[in-house]
This record gives sequence, C-alpha cells and structure tokens, in this order.
Amino acid sequence: MFNSSVTTRWRHARNAAVAAAFLAASPAAAQQDLSLNVTPFMQAVAEGLDSDPAIAAFYRDRDFAPLWTGAGETHGARRAALLEALSSADAHGLPARAYDANALVGRMAAARSAEERASIEMALTEAYLRYARDVQSGILDPNAVVSAIKRERPIRDADALLERIEAGDARRVLRELAPGSNEYTRLMRAKMMLERTIAHGGWGAPVQARTLESGDSGDAVVALRDRLVAMEYLNPHLGTSYDARMEAAVRQFQQDHGLEVDGVAGPGTLGALNTPPEERLKSVIVAMERERWLNLPGGRGDRHVLVNLADFHAQIIDDGKTTFRTRSVVGHQDRDRQSPEFSDVMEHMVINPYWYVPRSIIVDEYLPDMRRNPYAHSHIDVIDSSGRVVNRGRGFGRYNAQTFPFSMRQQPGPENALGTVKFMFPNRYNIYLHDTPAKSLFSRNTRAFSHGCIRLQDPHEFAYALLAPQEENPQRFFQSILQAGRNTTVPLEQNVPVHLDYRTAFTQAKGNVQYRDDVYGRDAMIWRALADAGVALRIGQG
Repeated sequence: MFNSSVTTRWRHARNAAVAAAFLAASPAAAQQDLSLNVTPFMQAVAEGLDSDPAIAAFYRDRDFAPLWTGAGETHGARRAALLEALSSADAHGLPARAYDANALVGRMAAARSAEERASIEMALTEAYLRYARDVQSGILDPNAVVSAIKRERPIRDADALLERIEAGDARRVLRELAPGSNEYTRLMRAKMMLERTIAHGGWGAPVQARTLESGDSGDAVVALRDRLVAMEYLNPHLGTSYDARMEAAVRQFQQDHGLEVDGVAGPGTLGALNTPPEERLKSVIVAMERERWLNLPGGRGDRHVLVNLADFHAQIIDDGKTTFRTRSVVGHQDRDRQSPEFSDVMEHMVINPYWYVPRSIIVDEYLPDMRRNPYAHSHIDVIDSSGRVVNRGRGFGRYNAQTFPFSMRQQPGPENALGTVKFMFPNRYNIYLHDTPAKSLFSRNTRAFSHGCIRLQDPHEFAYALLAPQEENPQRFFQSILQAGRNTTVPLEQNVPVHLDYRTAFTQAKGNVQYRDDVYGRDAMIWRALADAGVALRIGQG
C-alpha cells in the first residue's frame, strides 16, 4: 500500500490486534458454537439471501463452516488482512468509510453470543465482496453517470471471489484484486505524490500574468520559476529572467498537457500551470475508476486499439507496449455529436469506401439545402430503396425529415468524406475509424470536429500495422488495392479489440503524468458521482 501515515499504520495494527483476539473472551464456546451449532449461520445466511444468493450457496456447500470467525491462525490472518485492506481502501480512491473497518472491529470486540458472531461472519463476507468488486471493477455504474459511456462494470461472481479468498493467502489475494496493469500502479503512485504535494502546501502561488516569454523578467517570471520548480519541471535556481532553462521547462510542461509546444507561457499554458494539485488529484482518482472499468476478466487483448478521446490520439498496443500512434479527430462537443465510449472488435477494413450518409446528417443538413436547390451536394448520390441513383431534376420540395424516402451515398475517391480507408468494428452506434480529406484539422491541439466517428491522421500506416501479421508486404498489398480504385473489403485474420476510452489523466512508462482538458465534461460528472459515493481527497496526509 502507498500509505506512510503513522496514524493509518497504528489503525491497521489496532484492527489486526482486535481481530486476532476476537475469540479470546470465550474460545471454547465460540469454537463449539461456530463449528457445531450451525443455526445462527443459517439465520444470517437467510437474511443475506436477498442481497446475494451466492453467499448462501457458498456457506451451504461448506456445511456453514465459518470463513472469517473460526479459531486458529488461518482465520485470524484472514480477518486481519481484510481489515487492513478495508482500512486502506482510500489508497485506491475508494470510500473507506463505506466498508467501516472500525465498526467491524467494534462489533467483533463486543460479540458474545453465537448469533452475534454469526452476524459478524456475514458482515465480514459482505464487506469483502463489496470491497473486492469495488477495487476490481469500480464503484460506479458508468452508463448511469454518463449516458455516452456504453460500458458495464466487469463484476466477478461472488462464488469465485469467495473461493479465491478461502483457498489462497488472504493478504496476497486482497492485494491482487486491484487491476494489475502498469497504468493502475502508476496512477496509484501519482495519487500518493499529489497527496504529499497538497500536504506540503501545493505548488505555491498562481502565476499572475497573461503571457510570458523568452527575455521577460519581473515578479511574474519569478512566480513562474518557483511554480515550475515546485512541479519538478525546473531545477532550483535564483535567476529572475525567462531564460533558456525556463523555456525548456515550459516546453516540457506543454507537451505533458497536450498544449502547443512553443515555449511561450500564454493564457492556455498559464491556465494549466495554475490548476491546483487538488484538481489534478481528482483527475487521477477518476482515471483509477476508469481503469477499473476496463479491468476485463479476459484482458483487453494482447493486441488492441486504444483511442483516448480526451487526448485525440489512437494507438495500437502489442503486449502492453504502444507500437503505433497517430493523431485523431473525435466527435464535436455538442451533446448529439460526442463520440461514445465502448469496446468492440475490429473485423475488417474497407479500402476505397463508399460513404453512406447518416440519416441525421441527411435530414438535418442536406435536405434543407436540397429542398431549395435539388442539385445541392451533388457530389453525393441520392439512392432509392433498390440502390438506384435518383434523378434530382424532380426536386425534393415535397419531402420533409419524416417523409424523405431516400438514402445518400458518396462514391469512393479522393474527396470521399471517409477518405481512402475505414476500419470496421461493427457496433450499434455506427462508429468506426477512418481516413479524411480534411487534413488541416490534425494540426490543432483540440480536435473535436466529427459527427462521432474517429478520423486518423495516418490511416495508411495504421492499415499497414494491422495487416502486418497476415501480409508479407502489407504496404504493397494495401497500395495495390487502393490504386485499383475498387471498393474492397479486407478481413483481418486476427480480429483486434478496440477500446474507445476517455482519460484526462494518464501515465507513461517514463516521464511525467499526462493531463488533458475535460472537453466533454465527463470526468467532472464522474468525480461528482464518486464524491457523492463517499470518495474524498486525502488532504493533510504527509
């Protein structure tokens, strides 16, 4: 655990000591009650049936023998390990008070009757299951918090969790419940470091300026120097001018925050610099919750595609390492155009694709123009239900959004809205990755312009990487189809999982934590939901 607090260590020791002495008042009677007289356990199990029938089945299958409250070292170690994990839940950004280890300790110390001990047995089981599910899969229902997150928590079955804690070393089992990804480990470390920074006063006073650049001097430059030093972007020194050292530090800061890297501390850079550590801590805690949502039982795939909507990048990851990365354009901030978050499997790519115009675009954007001028948007064919091109000369004035009976399709070619290739992971949201003729948008830092699909800056190189496992020369293979100009579907022999995610805080193997703007406002909503569930910033932890 990443917790050096003396108070917390004392609390762990106290809980373990009380847990070890749980049966000390009357060990013989407790052993007889809990091993031979099963009626209290039956009653406690019956009371828990409505919450989780798997608990009842687990105890029934083991003849109602206790999992936590028996005599002996095994049960004592299991109790102590659970209480320590519950007490340390806030290290994972979980609401420690929801598990209330101190209340459990108090009940254990006060228990005398078999009924009370049986009730505590069930309370410990329920606390374990809640903690296990929370630390493995998250505490929030993603879609209930943000409707555009089309995910369900990957919750494990109660019987598997109970069998695991019964059969294994309890301390190790509890430690391994959390996601095992390097990202989660690094986020926990970032959380600890931010808490330490906050406990020691933060990063100092904000920088009061509009723009600072090379050659400037004065109080604002000194404040910028001190803040960069506190954030460990700059080694301590007494210089008072915006020199080459400061410019290099600003450039690195800009890169870590997805800003234009120009070495000038303008309004955007200063806004990010002046963001307090408490806000960054919230982003990290939200990222930990999101990492739990992607803690899938079967993993994310040895090879998978990850799109971070907040970072405007798509990447191919092989065995935990990024092997390809490209800029992306994602859905616009307007609520009905934002890209959703979900996971699916890429099955094929289409070279020289048609673009079938979404119905919403047809009736909202194209039809009003075509009612006035039937030849508007003439680069796109109007298609009837038989697939035939409609004669535009008849006009469209008699149709409205409800009665327009046609679809619209753009032919393959250099001006096609999907560019030269699209990558398909069939899903109910009609979202895919694709090329685009609008290349200029990739030069911007904030790239939220599409109707929801993901545009790639380097789609050909992306295709080569995907085809590499099945083609000896993927570039030649791809280009031969492209140059032929025919609409061609190319199956992927190895389907590739695709995860559309959204992280305003994420880490890298080396270097600083990366932070991005909350362009859709989703992480703010998640933080509010976490706070409502009892998650709190650990302020004042040294």
